[in-house]
Amino acid sequence: MRSMSNGLAPPVNSPLGEVSTERLRLRAFDGRDLDDLSEVFSKREVWQFPYGRGLSREETSHFLDLQIKDWGDYGFGCWLATLSDTGRVIGYVGLSVPHFLPEILPAVEVGWRFDPEVWGQGFASEGATAALTEGFTTLGLTEICSLPQSVNPQSFRVCERLGMVFRRNIMCPPTEGRGAVEARMYALTRDEWRQRL
Repeated sequence: MRSMSNGLAPPVNSPLGEVSTERLRLRAFDGRDLDDLSEVFSKREVWQFPYGRGLSREETSHFLDLQIKDWGDYGFGCWLATLSDTGRVIGYVGLSVPHFLPEILPAVEVGWRFDPEVWGQGFASEGATAALTEGFTTLGLTEICSLPQSVNPQSFRVCERLGMVFRRNIMCPPTEGRGAVEARMYALTRDEWRQRL
């Protein structure tokens, strides 16, 4: 098993690669993604929770740098999500280490953010299903969590559609860019995932 740096995430069997779903192509980020990602991230709705605004190009560049570093450190991360038929970048989905919540580490979270122009079409569920599958098979994780903000019912309904189980409300401490926020902690174990199959 591949060990993780600093004990922030559990060990994994092997690193993730590119994945395709019925409508999505999912791959690791690279530096060439800044322009497309900046266009999506500049929209207020994408980062309404927790920032209440879109991200600047500089903030998007910082996000991208952190994602690329996580892929190098852990062997997995969030994927850039593009439409299979057109190649259009519509956001991201995948697995990450929830650095913002030290009390639950080591842990892996499934998360997503999509262009509001494609909301309501099931892309979050489709991409997150692929992430859970890869997390429990390729990575060999025993549990994956999700931490949607408590005031964001659209996201926690996706968790429920994925079969994730609500565990508790949890306070996420403030960061440089936002105050403290309350999240709903959902989780799914590998055994629970297998039972759903």
